[in-house]
Amino acid sequence: MATQKDVKTRISSVKNIRKITRAMEMVAAARLRRAEQRIDAMRPYAQALRKMTQQVAEASKNSEKRVPLLQRHHETPKRVGIILVTGDRGLAGSFNSQIIRAGLRLGNEYKADGVDVDYYVVGRRGVSTLTFRGESVVAAFTGFTDRPGFANARDIGNAVTARYVDEELDRVELFYNRYVSPLTQYVRRQTLLPLQDAEVYGEGIPDEADDADDELVEAQRRSEWIYEPDPEEALTLLFSEYVNLSVYRGLLESTASEHGARMTAMRNAAENAGDMIDRLTLEMNRVRQAEITQEILEVVGGAEALGSS
Repeated sequence: MATQKDVKTRISSVKNIRKITRAMEMVAAARLRRAEQRIDAMRPYAQALRKMTQQVAEASKNSEKRVPLLQRHHETPKRVGIILVTGDRGLAGSFNSQIIRAGLRLGNEYKADGVDVDYYVVGRRGVSTLTFRGESVVAAFTGFTDRPGFANARDIGNAVTARYVDEELDRVELFYNRYVSPLTQYVRRQTLLPLQDAEVYGEGIPDEADDADDELVEAQRRSEWIYEPDPEEALTLLFSEYVNLSVYRGLLESTASEHGARMTAMRNAAENAGDMIDRLTLEMNRVRQAEITQEILEVVGGAEALGSS
């Protein structure tokens, strides 16, 4: 049976752990608020880019075959690139593991069909796990998952876009954690290339035109637009920007999800530490009571021994 000193030592250790988890929860909460603000600040630009891309696509319907990002290389892909957005740090529950599992599951499905798979991994956690598993990590992007910038997204987007244009990749898939709330994040799979299979950016984001005057929207739609450069060249630029923006969205969503998951995990850890402290305190009281009882028995036994002599 543990002594009273041993139990006190354990209580002290658990209290120190609770202080750390509480501090980490507060830090994650502060960073989460900033991440949410960055997502909100990105939306107007994303909406404008979506509208512009749609308009230019309508103006260049006959030149789509000459736009590299619109060309499908093969009916069945021969090599697929999978981008996994994980974090640089742990202590965030299943945040990293669920992305890795989803990416590996899709990669194994492609491999079963004889398709080569290249992984592009964001975050040290994902890089270390896939390297340990012996997977083909073509490029690793680390050191910025706490606060990603658009330059980071452009590096990732340009890497996969260049290989797609050079026909070294036939398809590009993006996996990241979609942020809903600090308690809820789910794995999001998005097809980036070919663009025929890609979604228009802004799932769940209302279009500003929905609140505008209907007659004004219709007049803008029927207006004749003059493009400089020509629509075909503009479409190439816009599609490249669309890929980069999609990656950037994934990075921001993943950052918010990571902070939310870490905040939740640290809150649960602190609550569990509190429960453990209560149990250890009860155990310490029992040990102290047992020690007092033992001392009383020893005193009584000694008194009886003296009395009998």
